[in-house]
Amino acid sequence: MATPARYLPPPAAHPGSLPLPHTGPPPHADSPPPPGPVADAGSLPAPGSLPAPGSLPAPGSLPHPPRGAVPLQRRGPLRRPRRTPAAPGVRTRAAAVRHLGPQWYAAVMGTAIVGSAGAALPVRVPGLRTACTAMWALSLLALLALVAARAAHWTHHRDRARAHLLDPAVAPFHGCAAMALVSVGGGTLLVGRDWLGAGAAVALGAVLYAAGTLAGLATAAAVPYLMVVRHRVAEPSPLWLLPVVAPMVSAAQGPLFAARLPPGEARGTLLALCLAMCGASLLASLLVVPLVFGRLVTGGPPPLAATPALLLVLGPLGQSTTAANALADAAGPGVPYAAALAVLYGVPVTGFALLWLALAGALVVRARRRGMRFALTWWAFTFPVGTCVTGLEGLAGHTGLAVFPVVAVALYGLLVAGWLAAAAGTVRGLLSGTLLAGPGPAPRVPGPGTARTT
Repeated sequence: MATPARYLPPPAAHPGSLPLPHTGPPPHADSPPPPGPVADAGSLPAPGSLPAPGSLPAPGSLPHPPRGAVPLQRRGPLRRPRRTPAAPGVRTRAAAVRHLGPQWYAAVMGTAIVGSAGAALPVRVPGLRTACTAMWALSLLALLALVAARAAHWTHHRDRARAHLLDPAVAPFHGCAAMALVSVGGGTLLVGRDWLGAGAAVALGAVLYAAGTLAGLATAAAVPYLMVVRHRVAEPSPLWLLPVVAPMVSAAQGPLFAARLPPGEARGTLLALCLAMCGASLLASLLVVPLVFGRLVTGGPPPLAATPALLLVLGPLGQSTTAANALADAAGPGVPYAAALAVLYGVPVTGFALLWLALAGALVVRARRRGMRFALTWWAFTFPVGTCVTGLEGLAGHTGLAVFPVVAVALYGLLVAGWLAAAAGTVRGLLSGTLLAGPGPAPRVPGPGTARTT
């Protein structure tokens, strides 16, 4: 027989611990009774016989549990462990590259062409080759740093990286990455061997050239596809030339690496690939250049910040002339008319390049007088002009005429001046943080309102 009690005894707890009051919902009628002695129905207290609230012990008057007792803990739902936040330094570095776009590779291209074009000038200036080698080393360091920064950009900010691919104003700049790799790789064979040695220069140059060529071919196909399928553009732009000119740069640098291969299948295949890339890039450029000129005639001068991009038209012109001369040198006596074909192609194309340089230069001067400020488009003053220098150097070697070296030296001086202006503006922008900052907030549009009209 159960002992009559005013309250049901609680379940057994840990020795010395206090029983927890029941705070959950009342048990269901069909649930099994709790273990332990159960009071008889007749022994239950009558309504109103419970102690008054004032008779309960005051808080803090209960005895403290003995030392070493383990208190009961309330069970709750399992929570997902929180993700460990990145260190402050990692977050800072990741935030710094959020808006780092592919257009930064243009600085590597412009620096590399200063060294390559200067080393092949048909004049001998004391210290010139050392200075050109230093420029190549600077371009190599800049390339390594930029590749690491772009890898961090893709790792931490994939949303921005995908947005760059879908932005018609940024996507064409992905061709600059391929041209930067190939330009630095070609400069490794021309001047980098002075500091690295022949073996290391060939190995490093071959890796950079292969990676840049594959990237250039992929970009030349992928970016035009995005332009057709995903991009919505209002008017033609010289930036359209960037992805399709990348294979032309590989075609111009390829004969340097073909000369390191033994005569036979490998060398012939590489030269044939260079010739195919030259033709594909040239024909694609011929589709874009008339659109750019037509837009100038019908739409007037471009915006001030976009005016330096007009010099990009010089890229396929000068680079195709350079490729024609390099392929003629690599053909050897097996193709007796290769040099003549290079001259017949290079001289007219160089004439048109000089004409376009005059037109684009006049528009740049006009924009500068109207307040054109520095932007990364200023790097268009470097690589396109440098391709004209290398093309003139090849024509000077095949014709023997004195006019081509003179024009080459003059354009090289223009190239150095453009590089100094672009490099100075880039350093100032990096120190001030404006070049790595994101776009500013859009202006607020006033909301709808009401006003009296009478």
